[in-house]
Amino acid sequence: MSSTHIYSAFDEELKYLMRRISEMGGLAEQMVGDSVRALVHGDAALAHKVISDDVIMDAAEREIGDKAVITIARRQPVASDLREIIGALKIASDLERVGDLGKNNAKRAMAVQSAGIPRKLARGIEHLSELALVQLKEVLDVYSTRSAEKAKSVRDRDDEIDAVYTSLFRELLTYMMEDPRNITSCTHLLFCAKNLERIGDHATNIAETIYYMTTGAQPEGERPKEDLTTDVGAITE
Repeated sequence: MSSTHIYSAFDEELKYLMRRISEMGGLAEQMVGDSVRALVHGDAALAHKVISDDVIMDAAEREIGDKAVITIARRQPVASDLREIIGALKIASDLERVGDLGKNNAKRAMAVQSAGIPRKLARGIEHLSELALVQLKEVLDVYSTRSAEKAKSVRDRDDEIDAVYTSLFRELLTYMMEDPRNITSCTHLLFCAKNLERIGDHATNIAETIYYMTTGAQPEGERPKEDLTTDVGAITE
């Protein structure tokens, strides 16, 4: 077999991994968006759809993992080619976790369906989900373009989501303290908000992976974090 043919076959395997990652990314975006719509509008049917879609995400991650292992064993890639395959594995793992978080929010949507959500809190959840989805969409676009500069830009904006999450966290605690009847529904919303903040973290993980795939180095500097909810002062202020 000629070296040209071997390289062509390897190139097709890399394209396959890229295509499957893109498909996973599209489904992850859909699951997150649908889970929030199910939560805000009390849509049980949509929540069930998100939960069932998680099976597709899990299968896609396993398929990418199997393909990556076979490709490494068969081609024995080095340097940038190896980073490409390892990067696909890491990104698939992050996207699978995003799907899990969307599924978790869909389950909580069903739990609070009968109680309903105050419009002000619903707007806060929607705003947080919009930020997380924008970050996820942008990082998936970067996966297609392989721009190290844009990957670093996505990574450096993670603090915006953290700040909105912290604000919503405080607001939810206020509702719970004002009326004990709000505790159950607001607790579910606290977990939903945290899941959305974590989706932002996974988008940031993907940005760092793409940066490494492109440059062979990790982004410089600490990842910005503005989540103050673990600080006692954030609760009492």
